[in-house]
Amino acid sequence: MKHQFSRNELAIGRDGLEKLKQTTVAVLGIGGVGSFAAEALARTNIGHIILIDKDDVDITNVNRQLHALTTTIGQSKVSLMEERIHLINPECKVTPLHMFYTEETYEQLFDEYNIDYIVDASDTIIYKVHLIEQCLQRGIKFISSMGAANKTDPTQFEIADISKTHTDPIARIIRNKLKQKGIKKGVPVVFSGESPIVIRDDVKAVVGDAQGRNRKAQMPPSSNAYVPSVVGLICASFVCNDILKDIEVQRIKDK
Repeated sequence: MKHQFSRNELAIGRDGLEKLKQTTVAVLGIGGVGSFAAEALARTNIGHIILIDKDDVDITNVNRQLHALTTTIGQSKVSLMEERIHLINPECKVTPLHMFYTEETYEQLFDEYNIDYIVDASDTIIYKVHLIEQCLQRGIKFISSMGAANKTDPTQFEIADISKTHTDPIARIIRNKLKQKGIKKGVPVVFSGESPIVIRDDVKAVVGDAQGRNRKAQMPPSSNAYVPSVVGLICASFVCNDILKDIEVQRIKDK
Protein backbone atom coordinates (compact mmCIF):
# COMPACT_ATOMS: atom_id res chain seq x y z
CA MET A 1 0.00 0.00 0.00
CA LYS A 2 1.28 3.44 -0.89
CA HIS A 3 1.92 5.96 1.90
CA GLN A 4 3.47 9.41 2.31
CA PHE A 5 6.98 7.95 2.62
CA SER A 6 6.77 5.49 -0.29
CA ARG A 7 9.29 7.51 -2.33
CA ASN A 8 11.74 7.38 0.59
CA GLU A 9 11.17 3.64 0.91
CA LEU A 10 12.15 3.11 -2.72
CA ALA A 11 15.71 4.06 -1.76
CA ILE A 12 16.10 3.05 1.88
CA GLY A 13 13.54 0.26 2.35
CA ARG A 14 11.42 -0.52 5.39
CA ASP A 15 14.48 -0.85 7.59
CA GLY A 16 15.55 2.67 6.73
CA LEU A 17 12.12 4.09 7.43
CA GLU A 18 12.05 2.32 10.78
CA LYS A 19 15.48 3.70 11.75
CA LEU A 20 14.24 7.21 11.02
CA LYS A 21 11.04 6.61 12.95
CA GLN A 22 12.97 5.53 16.04
CA THR A 23 15.07 8.73 16.08
CA THR A 24 14.57 11.89 18.15
CA VAL A 25 15.85 15.14 16.65
CA ALA A 26 15.76 18.55 18.31
CA VAL A 27 15.73 21.67 16.14
CA LEU A 28 16.92 24.79 17.92
CA GLY A 29 15.58 27.92 16.24
CA ILE A 30 12.49 27.61 14.03
CA GLY A 31 13.24 30.43 11.63
CA GLY A 32 14.50 30.61 8.06
CA VAL A 33 16.91 27.71 8.57
CA GLY A 34 15.14 25.74 11.30
CA SER A 35 11.65 25.69 9.81
CA PHE A 36 12.96 24.07 6.62
CA ALA A 37 15.13 21.65 8.58
CA ALA A 38 12.19 20.62 10.76
CA GLU A 39 9.87 20.10 7.81
CA ALA A 40 12.46 18.09 5.89
CA LEU A 41 12.89 15.86 8.94
CA ALA A 42 9.13 15.42 9.17
CA ARG A 43 8.92 14.53 5.47
CA THR A 44 11.64 11.92 6.03
CA ASN A 45 9.73 10.03 8.76
CA ILE A 46 11.69 11.18 11.82
CA GLY A 47 9.64 9.81 14.71
CA HIS A 48 10.08 12.54 17.33
CA ILE A 49 10.87 16.17 16.57
CA ILE A 50 11.51 18.69 19.34
CA LEU A 51 10.97 22.31 18.29
CA ILE A 52 12.67 25.02 20.35
CA ASP A 53 11.94 28.72 19.85
CA LYS A 54 10.26 31.40 21.95
CA ASP A 55 9.60 33.82 19.08
CA ASP A 56 6.29 34.55 17.43
CA VAL A 57 5.94 35.21 13.71
CA ASP A 58 6.83 38.75 12.64
CA ILE A 59 5.91 40.43 9.36
CA THR A 60 9.59 40.39 8.34
CA ASN A 61 9.64 36.57 8.61
CA VAL A 62 7.21 36.10 5.72
CA ASN A 63 9.93 36.31 3.06
CA ARG A 64 11.71 33.12 4.17
CA GLN A 65 10.09 31.07 6.97
CA LEU A 66 7.74 28.17 6.21
CA HIS A 67 5.19 28.93 8.92
CA ALA A 68 5.19 32.69 8.28
CA LEU A 69 2.19 33.99 6.35
CA THR A 70 0.35 37.27 6.49
CA THR A 71 -2.34 35.32 8.36
CA THR A 72 0.01 33.87 11.02
CA ILE A 73 1.70 37.06 12.25
CA GLY A 74 1.85 37.11 16.05
CA GLN A 75 1.43 33.35 16.44
CA SER A 76 3.96 31.01 18.05
CA LYS A 77 6.50 29.60 15.60
CA VAL A 78 6.75 26.25 17.37
CA SER A 79 2.96 25.86 17.55
CA LEU A 80 2.56 26.63 13.86
CA MET A 81 5.34 24.24 12.96
CA GLU A 82 3.77 21.53 15.10
CA GLU A 83 0.54 21.91 13.13
CA ARG A 84 2.38 21.65 9.79
CA ILE A 85 4.25 18.53 10.85
CA HIS A 86 1.09 16.78 12.01
CA LEU A 87 -0.51 17.51 8.64
CA ILE A 88 2.48 15.83 6.99
CA ASN A 89 2.77 12.88 9.38
CA PRO A 90 0.09 12.51 12.05
CA GLU A 91 2.15 9.73 13.67
CA CYS A 92 5.16 11.97 14.29
CA LYS A 93 5.56 12.95 17.92
CA VAL A 94 6.15 16.70 18.10
CA THR A 95 7.29 18.47 21.25
CA PRO A 96 6.99 22.27 20.92
CA LEU A 97 9.09 24.12 23.50
CA HIS A 98 8.18 27.80 23.59
CA MET A 99 11.48 28.90 25.11
CA PHE A 100 14.96 30.15 24.29
CA TYR A 101 18.01 27.95 24.81
CA THR A 102 20.02 29.62 27.58
CA GLU A 103 22.24 28.68 30.50
CA GLU A 104 19.06 28.68 32.62
CA THR A 105 16.99 26.42 30.34
CA TYR A 106 19.41 23.97 28.72
CA GLU A 107 19.22 21.37 31.49
CA GLN A 108 15.47 21.06 30.94
CA LEU A 109 16.15 20.11 27.34
CA PHE A 110 18.84 17.54 28.02
CA ASP A 111 17.38 16.07 31.21
CA GLU A 112 13.80 15.61 30.01
CA TYR A 113 14.40 14.26 26.50
CA ASN A 114 16.51 11.45 25.09
CA ILE A 115 17.87 13.34 22.09
CA ASP A 116 19.77 11.56 19.32
CA TYR A 117 20.58 14.59 17.15
CA ILE A 118 20.39 18.37 17.38
CA VAL A 119 20.09 20.79 14.49
CA ASP A 120 21.42 24.13 15.71
CA ALA A 121 19.64 26.77 13.66
CA SER A 122 19.83 29.46 16.34
CA ASP A 123 21.45 32.85 15.85
CA THR A 124 22.81 33.81 19.28
CA ILE A 125 26.54 33.16 19.26
CA ILE A 126 27.11 32.64 22.99
CA TYR A 127 24.40 29.99 23.12
CA LYS A 128 25.56 28.32 19.91
CA VAL A 129 28.94 27.89 21.58
CA HIS A 130 27.28 26.67 24.79
CA LEU A 131 25.20 24.14 22.85
CA ILE A 132 28.24 22.84 20.97
CA GLU A 133 30.05 22.32 24.28
CA GLN A 134 27.09 20.46 25.76
CA CYS A 135 26.68 18.21 22.73
CA LEU A 136 30.36 17.30 22.76
CA GLN A 137 30.32 16.61 26.50
CA ARG A 138 27.13 14.53 26.31
CA GLY A 139 28.00 12.64 23.14
CA ILE A 140 25.01 13.98 21.21
CA LYS A 141 25.44 14.25 17.45
CA PHE A 142 24.74 17.69 16.01
CA ILE A 143 25.09 20.02 13.05
CA SER A 144 25.38 23.79 13.52
CA SER A 145 24.44 26.37 10.91
CA MET A 146 26.75 29.34 10.59
CA GLY A 147 25.80 32.59 8.84
CA ALA A 148 22.88 32.31 6.41
CA ALA A 149 21.98 36.00 6.42
CA ASN A 150 23.46 38.60 4.08
CA LYS A 151 24.15 35.89 1.47
CA THR A 152 22.73 35.46 -2.03
CA ASP A 153 24.35 32.30 -3.41
CA PRO A 154 23.07 29.07 -1.84
CA THR A 155 25.40 26.94 -3.97
CA GLN A 156 28.40 28.03 -1.89
CA PHE A 157 27.20 26.33 1.30
CA GLU A 158 28.90 23.13 2.41
CA ILE A 159 29.30 20.86 5.41
CA ALA A 160 32.74 21.16 6.99
CA ASP A 161 34.52 20.97 10.29
CA ILE A 162 34.63 24.32 12.11
CA SER A 163 38.44 24.26 11.71
CA LYS A 164 38.04 24.39 7.92
CA THR A 165 35.71 27.40 7.79
CA HIS A 166 36.69 30.73 6.27
CA THR A 167 35.18 34.06 5.17
CA ASP A 168 32.05 33.60 7.31
CA PRO A 169 32.17 36.17 10.17
CA ILE A 170 29.94 34.12 12.48
CA ALA A 171 32.02 30.99 11.92
CA ARG A 172 35.17 32.96 12.71
CA ILE A 173 33.78 34.23 16.02
CA ILE A 174 32.53 30.78 17.03
CA ARG A 175 35.80 29.16 15.95
CA ASN A 176 37.78 31.58 18.12
CA LYS A 177 35.49 31.17 21.13
CA LEU A 178 35.73 27.39 20.88
CA LYS A 179 39.53 27.61 20.66
CA GLN A 180 39.52 29.51 23.95
CA LYS A 181 37.74 26.51 25.45
CA GLY A 182 40.21 24.05 23.97
CA ILE A 183 37.92 22.93 21.15
CA LYS A 184 39.69 23.21 17.80
CA LYS A 185 37.93 20.59 15.69
CA GLY A 186 35.26 17.93 15.74
CA VAL A 187 32.44 20.43 15.22
CA PRO A 188 30.38 19.86 12.03
CA VAL A 189 28.89 23.03 10.58
CA VAL A 190 27.17 24.33 7.47
CA PHE A 191 28.94 27.43 6.20
CA SER A 192 29.50 29.49 3.06
CA GLY A 193 32.64 31.05 1.65
CA GLU A 194 30.56 33.83 0.12
CA SER A 195 31.51 37.29 1.36
CA PRO A 196 28.47 38.81 3.16
CA ILE A 197 26.75 41.78 1.55
CA VAL A 198 26.49 45.15 3.29
CA ILE A 199 22.94 46.14 4.19
CA ARG A 200 21.52 49.47 3.05
CA ASP A 201 21.56 52.20 5.70
CA ASP A 202 18.34 53.83 4.49
CA VAL A 203 16.40 50.56 4.82
CA LYS A 204 18.08 49.63 8.11
CA ALA A 205 16.69 52.82 9.65
CA VAL A 206 13.16 51.61 8.87
CA VAL A 207 13.51 47.88 9.60
CA GLY A 208 15.74 48.12 12.66
CA ASP A 209 14.59 48.82 16.21
CA ALA A 210 17.01 50.94 18.23
CA GLN A 211 15.35 49.69 21.43
CA GLY A 212 15.46 46.03 20.39
CA ARG A 213 16.43 43.34 22.92
CA ASN A 214 19.51 42.30 20.97
CA ARG A 215 21.84 43.33 18.18
CA LYS A 216 19.86 41.41 15.57
CA ALA A 217 16.68 43.32 16.44
CA GLN A 218 18.53 46.62 16.42
CA MET A 219 20.36 45.95 13.16
CA PRO A 220 18.61 43.10 11.32
CA PRO A 221 20.52 41.37 8.51
CA SER A 222 19.19 40.96 5.00
CA SER A 223 17.62 37.64 4.03
CA ASN A 224 15.76 35.89 1.24
CA ALA A 225 13.80 32.71 0.56
CA TYR A 226 16.47 30.74 -1.28
CA VAL A 227 19.50 30.81 1.04
CA PRO A 228 18.45 29.93 4.62
CA SER A 229 16.05 27.31 3.27
CA VAL A 230 18.94 25.52 1.58
CA VAL A 231 20.98 25.65 4.79
CA GLY A 232 18.09 24.04 6.65
CA LEU A 233 17.81 21.28 4.06
CA ILE A 234 21.55 20.63 4.23
CA CYS A 235 21.30 20.33 8.02
CA ALA A 236 18.43 17.86 7.69
CA SER A 237 20.37 15.84 5.11
CA PHE A 238 23.34 15.60 7.48
CA VAL A 239 21.13 14.11 10.18
CA CYS A 240 19.21 11.72 7.94
CA ASN A 241 22.26 10.49 6.05
CA ASP A 242 24.01 9.73 9.33
CA ILE A 243 20.99 7.82 10.63
CA LEU A 244 20.92 5.80 7.41
CA LYS A 245 24.67 5.28 7.03
CA ASP A 246 24.38 1.52 7.61
CA ILE A 247 21.46 1.06 5.22
CA GLU A 248 22.65 -0.42 1.93
CA VAL A 249 21.62 1.70 -1.04
CA GLN A 250 21.96 0.50 -4.62
CA ARG A 251 23.47 3.02 -7.05
CA ILE A 252 23.87 3.11 -10.81
CA LYS A 253 27.48 2.55 -11.80
CA ASP A 254 28.98 4.86 -14.39
CA LYS A 255 30.73 2.72 -17.00
